[in-house]
Parts: sequence; structure tokens; C-alpha cells
Amino acid sequence: MAKFECNLCGKCCQSFGEFIKIERQINDRDYICRYGVTNEIFQVHVLPEFAEEIDEEFTNLDEKNAGTSHKGCIFLRKHPCGKGFVCAVYPTRPSVCRDFLCYRMLIHHQPSGELRGKVIGINELRTQDEILAALWKEKIAHIPHPFASQHAEDHEWVNNVITILASHGYRAEKVE
Repeated sequence: MAKFECNLCGKCCQSFGEFIKIERQINDRDYICRYGVTNEIFQVHVLPEFAEEIDEEFTNLDEKNAGTSHKGCIFLRKHPCGKGFVCAVYPTRPSVCRDFLCYRMLIHHQPSGELRGKVIGINELRTQDEILAALWKEKIAHIPHPFASQHAEDHEWVNNVITILASHGYRAEKVE
């Protein structure tokens, strides 16, 4: 299995992060938050380098924009050392963030080992490889996925995908 590696794009926090709302501030670095989809309540502790910025933004949101939606997660910040984004509460992030992976399967071309695609969501393929895209469309995209109808394990679906890809010169790795 492949190991998930974040590329700091911030897309996850920009999309589902909008459902993370600060309920109240405890002190200059601690907040009680709610994940709106599940109503999960959790406490976060802001990393010191972001404490003042988060405090100021929360105060401004609270005073000026009561009731309006914040675009993306309030804890998403530009990486202080360069490009990309980081989480200002990463060590205390909620379970929805801990469990999230942008992609669930990596697809490599055999025998070069070159990365040719990523599977995200239930069964969406991201690739520039036209042959892989056609193969996915013709042989894999139509395979029923257990997540589509119920919250079941998808080991059989993954094994089918791995087998089909292998028979066409690709190696797929499930990401954990």
C-alpha cells in the first residue's frame, strides 16, 4: 500500500472546510468548533505562529459578519515558508480532517513505475494518460461500487480495479 502524502494544495480545506465553524473562543489559542455536517463538537488549539491572525479574523467575523458563511476553513493558512497551505490546528484537527485523504489509489505504469493517475472520491480518475482514461471509462467506471448504495467495505471493488489495471500494464496501490 502507498502512503498518503499531502501536496499542501489546500483544496480539501477550501471545500469541506466551510462546514467547520467556530462556536466560541476559549482563549487566544483555543476554540470550540462544530463540524456542520455531523454536528460533531471539538476543541482545537491554534499553533503559536497563527494565533494572532486567527484571533483577529475570528473577532472580525464575529463582529461584522454574524451569520454569514466563511469560505473554506478558517484554520487554513498560507504556508509561512513558501508555496502551499497549512492547517493552523493540525495537531488538534477534528476527526473529519484526520480521516480525509485526497486520493485513495495511485496508478503507475508498468514497468516504468511512473505515476499515471489518482483515484479520488468513490471512483473518479484524475489522469493525463489518455490510454488509462479510456480503459477506466470502458472497463472500470461502470463497475458498481458499494459506497454508491450503502456504506460497505469496497475490498472487492478495489481488487477488481487492481486486476483490470494489471492486465493492461498498470499497477494500482490503495492509499492508507
